[in-house]
Amino acid sequence: MKTFNKSKGADGEKLAASYLISNGYRILAKNFVTEVGEIDIIATDEEYLVFVEVKTRFNTDFGRAAEAVDYAKQKKISLVASQYINKFGLFDVPVRFDVIEIYLQSFEINHIENAFDSFLRY
Repeated sequence: MKTFNKSKGADGEKLAASYLISNGYRILAKNFVTEVGEIDIIATDEEYLVFVEVKTRFNTDFGRAAEAVDYAKQKKISLVASQYINKFGLFDVPVRFDVIEIYLQSFEINHIENAFDSFLRY
């Protein structure tokens, strides 16, 4: 089951990256990893540095995918984002935290911009 979930997640991240590119985003990094955690996609649009969490589900039988991005996950993503910002000196760039839900059964992509507030620390 773990292999299936990992494969499903990777497929969702590929779909999300393609979706972002087709909507004018430029992908800066995929699966940015630190000792704290990982951010699925880091992209830019014309205005923001966007940290994207991708959640892939087969359907909504057990709720919306974004519900899995709870408070603890938001804090972890924010901390990894601050490490990315520090690493590349991007202190003056406005940031946004998005969630992209991928539903494989219905081929639905739901992009939630500003899905949560940051807990950034520099």
